[in-house]
Amino acid sequence: MDRWIVVRQDDLGNEFPVAAHESRIAALAQVLILESGVPHKQLYWVSGPPGPVLHTNRDLYLHFLHLGQEARARSWSLSAFLRSLWKVSAPLQTREVLEPDDVAAMFSAAATTPPAEFDPAWRMKDLSLPRGEPDGYGDWERVILSQLADLADFLVSPPGRRARFGVDAPRPAGTGRRATPPRWYNFDPATYLECAVAGSLGGWDPADGARVPLTAGSPGQGQPRSYVRSITTMAWADLARIAVCGQMYE
Repeated sequence: MDRWIVVRQDDLGNEFPVAAHESRIAALAQVLILESGVPHKQLYWVSGPPGPVLHTNRDLYLHFLHLGQEARARSWSLSAFLRSLWKVSAPLQTREVLEPDDVAAMFSAAATTPPAEFDPAWRMKDLSLPRGEPDGYGDWERVILSQLADLADFLVSPPGRRARFGVDAPRPAGTGRRATPPRWYNFDPATYLECAVAGSLGGWDPADGARVPLTAGSPGQGQPRSYVRSITTMAWADLARIAVCGQMYE
């Protein structure tokens, strides 16, 4: 059985094995958890069979679907999950593109590490996209912080029982501009994660139990499942679209 080892190198150049994993994604996720948060002089990397292990939109869809099921079992709030996601993304911010394994590892790490504290200043900050469309880590960060600001606004003005049918974030007067549309449909990590990939990348199948084909008379009727396609790399703009679909896709 393949095994991936998380290795640590201290500031003297000494190398130490930290943990062994049967999944490359789990090993990459542990590295992100170790490298996020408090700055340090130690380096971490994964030693083992080279990746990637995820190759298609369906691979990512199934991974996100599983993470959502785990998040539902832990009763996490969406705000807590997104704050953890923002926290563990920091070690990857200098990279222009990510492999699917990196993306999966980032979301896996978010599901298993304590969230960053909410900063009330996010509600008042100008988080709009400088170029109108997301481009790079900074814009992806603006999208996530915009969603966190919206969720904080919903705590003040709850969306009510009909939220799942769609509701606009209140965004009170005096709050800053945001990178995301105000419309929300998904308020928990499980539906957010499933819709994030289904809406941006596809890869779902009715047999998964989370999504069904459109009924007769609907646009796109007769499509039994989403098309499966290869994915080699993803940019931060792609991750921004994933996040927006997590918020808005039905």
